Amino acid sequence: MHQRPPKKFVPVPFQYHQEIELPIDALTNLGSGVGRLDGWVVFVPFALPGETVKARVYRNDKNCSHADLVEVLVASPDRVTPVCPLFGACGGCQYQHLGYPKQLEWKTRQVGELMQHMAGIVFPVNPCLSTDQRWHYRSKITPHFDGPRDGEIGAIGFLANGQRSRLVDVPQCAIAMDAINAALPEIRGAIRAKAHTFKRGSTVLVRATGDKVETDFKAIATERVGDLTFQFLAGDFFQNNPFILPAFTGYVAKQAAAGGARFLVDAYCGSGLFALSLAKHFEQVAGVEVSESSCEWARKNAAANRVSNAAFLTASAENIFAEINFPAAETAVVIDPPRKGCTPEFLDQLVKFAPARVVYVSCDPATQVRDLKLLGAGGYQIADVQPFDLFPHTRHLECVMTLVKSVGDA
Repeated sequence: MHQRPPKKFVPVPFQYHQEIELPIDALTNLGSGVGRLDGWVVFVPFALPGETVKARVYRNDKNCSHADLVEVLVASPDRVTPVCPLFGACGGCQYQHLGYPKQLEWKTRQVGELMQHMAGIVFPVNPCLSTDQRWHYRSKITPHFDGPRDGEIGAIGFLANGQRSRLVDVPQCAIAMDAINAALPEIRGAIRAKAHTFKRGSTVLVRATGDKVETDFKAIATERVGDLTFQFLAGDFFQNNPFILPAFTGYVAKQAAAGGARFLVDAYCGSGLFALSLAKHFEQVAGVEVSESSCEWARKNAAANRVSNAAFLTASAENIFAEINFPAAETAVVIDPPRKGCTPEFLDQLVKFAPARVVYVSCDPATQVRDLKLLGAGGYQIADVQPFDLFPHTRHLECVMTLVKSVGDA
């Protein structure tokens, strides 16, 4: 029996649930395979470049179609068996079926393609860097659950692949740290045991810190990065692949100091990760934050690690650099904004402050490249592009772009 198409389904160029065979030649930055049939683009999740697949169409857009993978007719030599039995159902990972060296290759390529397509910039991208810890690396996960039905809690886990509301039950996670997986049965059991106390669904914090696993958002978490120790609230943001952080912060330090800058501004400093990791390379460091509580943690972390040349300032978003009196020509600025990137107001202030170098750390290269255009118009040129694979087997990557003030704009 054929399923009826959704009300808004457009039956051109394919019928609803029509099965098609097509070759796959690329991956999108969301992790889907890209194929073409008579020149028409079709996106097929879990299909890999070099494969020929059978796919079932479920949506036609104006210039492309979307289809589910039915069968791999010709497999890629890079296809591997996923480690996690939930891969494909759980939306947390996109690449467990792709050999790891190829994951890095595609992430490198995707950064270059974004720069070219979004900003018209052709610039060599360094090969994506990783660590040996490719599984069980996440120090924090946040499973969800819906409100109880008939007095019982259902799935405790993550959104199903391609779904906006349906959850997949995740008793163990192959990319979460061993300590988290050891603690999960008890945490899940405790939630189910008090199902009657929940009126609606919720998110669970599971963070490995020191020698324990913390579930209280307000608890103090500890993370070591190289020879520094950071404390912060367990529910607050902190990079959650600790294995790669020494290399990651070391690279940012090298880029920030490369031009001989004596001063550093960390403009989204949080609890001080970059400001304190980089302090030994500079005469003075200023961390700036709009959140007073984050600033307070950064100050505590500076004192605890005996870093005496770093000061932390709370600033309004409209006046980030107001209290910074470093000479711009001898100053490097590190920015690590949230996923949505920088606001035009922030970029405008940055260009007016006119530091010698900007090291832009991003967890979303698409918003980073968007911001790159504004920085380019403000007189900055790319000097280096380095992706880091903080989250193996997922589509996510961090990218560090180093920008230098053009000589004529100094």
